Amino acid sequence: MQCFTSALNVLLTFSSFTCLALALTACTKESNNTVDQAAINDTPEHTQTIHIAAAANLSDVLPNVIEGYKVYRNLPQQNIEVTYASSGKLYAQIKAGAPYDLFLSANQEFPEKWVKERPTTATAHKPFTYTQGQLSVYSVTKPVSKLTPATLAELLISQKASKITIANPELAPYGESAKSYLQTQNVYDTLNNQKRIIQAENIGQAFQYAHTGSVDYGFVAQSQVIAIKATPEQFYILPADAYPAILQAGVVISDAAVATDFTSYLLSPTGQQYFAKAGYLEVR
Repeated sequence: MQCFTSALNVLLTFSSFTCLALALTACTKESNNTVDQAAINDTPEHTQTIHIAAAANLSDVLPNVIEGYKVYRNLPQQNIEVTYASSGKLYAQIKAGAPYDLFLSANQEFPEKWVKERPTTATAHKPFTYTQGQLSVYSVTKPVSKLTPATLAELLISQKASKITIANPELAPYGESAKSYLQTQNVYDTLNNQKRIIQAENIGQAFQYAHTGSVDYGFVAQSQVIAIKATPEQFYILPADAYPAILQAGVVISDAAVATDFTSYLLSPTGQQYFAKAGYLEVR
């Protein structure tokens, strides 16, 4: 009887240790599963903030492209920060070491310069052209819809008290194209000598000058006119052959995978639809 009791106690003790071991194993597996799931949710694609340097004319369309990208990739928590300024100013910041991952310029020149002049330690990416901008003359004080390139030039010369704004031609490609148009029409020097050209820092500021009535006419991006739903009387789209084509290019600067993936979306048919709706021309 005593032997039976001792055997029973050993069996119960073994059973208790077995249950305890199983319980500990289950807890360990559950803990490991939690860690693994956290690691999955904590991938760089979800947590790494990317920084975009974008030409000022993109302030109306790029936010829509970014939101579309987050939905398309199912990355609602992806943080994408954008700095808008003139392309020349952004290029100077990038050369000085500003930590941007992607540069979206309003011309092809600055991205190409970066590729040629970047440090040897910088990630090697090729520039890409993502859209073509349109130049418009915009006014909230004078009707401009029924003009032609020639009659516009005559109008600007004849209204001696009028003020005209363009973006800084040295820094802003839209300003460079506006200056080229006025030079082609042989009116730039006259207007400039009469101090009637108000130079804005970038195309965003040029639009604000015209939109607030601080000047009579503004050479602006057609995308800006569309964004505010301007009436037909308020703007005149210059023919594309009246000024140098505004081919807008970009380049990935860092090795951030999200920046490269976002660029692919930007260039895809889905991404390009945003630009078409915003008043840009298709790049062929």
